[in-house]
Amino acid sequence: MSRIAYVNGRYLPQREASVNVEDRGYQFGDGIYEVVHLYDGRFIDEDRHLDRLERSLREIRLPMPMPRQALSHVLNEVARRNRVREGLLYMQVTRGVARRDHPFPAQPVPPALVVTVKRIAPYPATIDNWSGAAITLPDLRWARRDIKTTNLLPNVLARQAAREQGAIEAILYEEDSGLVTEGAATNFWIVDENGAIRTRPLSHDILPGCTRGALMAELKQAGIPFEERPFTRDELKRAREAFITSATSFVKPIVTIDGAPVGDGKPGPVARRLFELFARHVKGGVKNAA
Repeated sequence: MSRIAYVNGRYLPQREASVNVEDRGYQFGDGIYEVVHLYDGRFIDEDRHLDRLERSLREIRLPMPMPRQALSHVLNEVARRNRVREGLLYMQVTRGVARRDHPFPAQPVPPALVVTVKRIAPYPATIDNWSGAAITLPDLRWARRDIKTTNLLPNVLARQAAREQGAIEAILYEEDSGLVTEGAATNFWIVDENGAIRTRPLSHDILPGCTRGALMAELKQAGIPFEERPFTRDELKRAREAFITSATSFVKPIVTIDGAPVGDGKPGPVARRLFELFARHVKGGVKNAA
């Protein structure tokens, strides 16, 4: 069966879907995107993702392409038409089609909306085969990393560097301070040498991850302490455990960094507990997408 995409009001076979060559997302990266995980036919943290979409759009002065309820219907319809129950849904909103010029179009044009979905493997049953290596790289991205923009070239280059070294993620850090920001496509956490669970606090420096926020809510409910406190690359090297969070990674241990083991080089007890905690979040108490 051909995959179906939603493009500016039409549901089309993906091989026939296209956007105008003067779409500002194509020419300037002038747009916002979101990725939502489907588990057992349900969107995970849909409200968090739509909240973040609206916030990102406000930050670049771009209106929602349609009312939120209508957008939710489109997302559900794309999943339904593709018969996807375990997958990733991608949505992208750009400033639309206009003659190429850096400022906003003098006459406003409708925002452009594209939605696609693809199948992925189900949520992993255990954490034992759910880990990977990472490298560290200087953070070369722009100053508004809190906006989920389609401008991802530094992230692409960082992820490619990681792949070339047999790693799954690049952990980014500020060259002047040595402070870790986040992963190229994930939020980053450590269990420091004193046993504290730590992640960088929200600011313009990092993306407000939906999985990050959902995990924090679960930690609070379970009474597990954690700290939103920066840490340096040197502290990272002394960490007992490290893990990443995202819509595609869930809670994923990082067991080596720059070729050196984190702790004993295996998923640690904290990551195991948080993996199980988040698995319960994924498998229950989520909004039905049917």
